[in-house]
Amino acid sequence: EAEQKIEQFTRNGWDKMPICMAKTQYSFSADPALKNAPEGFDLPIRDIRASLGAGFVYPLCGAMQTLPGLPTRPCFYDIDIDAETGDILGLF
Repeated sequence: EAEQKIEQFTRNGWDKMPICMAKTQYSFSADPALKNAPEGFDLPIRDIRASLGAGFVYPLCGAMQTLPGLPTRPCFYDIDIDAETGDILGLF
């Protein structure tokens, strides 16, 4: 799947975007048993995604999970305080 995405990203012109790597704090490898800075290992990439608004691509290794992105218009624009009652409006 990752190799197909690389081909697709190249066709779309995204192959020049920076790569953002997320990793576990325990090792540079995908193997949690290899502590610190091991050498001579393969890093299996299961998927690659593009964050076009932020301008980067990011590979997913192993069971790495992602969080949803932020909306294009921040929600704080819809929050206000009623000057008469002091109630907060627009939270939910």
